[in-house]
Amino acid sequence: MSQDENIVWHAQTVSRKQKQQHNGHKPVLLWYTGLSGSGKSTVANAVEAKLFSLGCHTYLLDGDNIRMGLNKGLTFSDEDRVENIRRISEVAKLFVDAGLIVSTAFISPFKADRAQARSIVNEGEFVEVFIDTPLAVCESRDPKGLYKKARAGEIPNFTGISSAFDVPENPDIHVKTADQTIEQCAEQIVDYLIKNKIVDTSS
Repeated sequence: MSQDENIVWHAQTVSRKQKQQHNGHKPVLLWYTGLSGSGKSTVANAVEAKLFSLGCHTYLLDGDNIRMGLNKGLTFSDEDRVENIRRISEVAKLFVDAGLIVSTAFISPFKADRAQARSIVNEGEFVEVFIDTPLAVCESRDPKGLYKKARAGEIPNFTGISSAFDVPENPDIHVKTADQTIEQCAEQIVDYLIKNKIVDTSS
């Protein structure tokens, strides 16, 4: 008998529906994707602040923060990038099961990995947010000095320079940070959640 055969899913007493009713909004996974320096974390933080002010229960999973703990030790090779996204997808699913609006701010460059993340939550609980910022703009910002190092060959497998980024074909929300302020970007995302009845502001 394999080890997996000894593992049985344990049902919880408090249901997802009860958690949703208690929280006052639907659970959803906001999956932010975009190049380094595109503004994923900045926009995600602004959105979380707006949702918090509306009384929503939220949590933000940031790429760098996760790599300092749960995914410490993973490299930026294609294989480790896949594992990085697999782990965070599973963690995000737990937050969604808890009834939260959870945001993930990761480059997540591969289309297949984003599709896998979408598949592990229920229909309508995954919202792909493409933070669409031109490479030239991201590189001009370069808040961490990563592009400079990548151009100098000091960082291998760097997305947009020496590693591919699969541009989302039909994102649920398409945000262009080069054309809007952070406030406007955050409002665009929150408005989507209200319009799609994930967040109810009528009460």
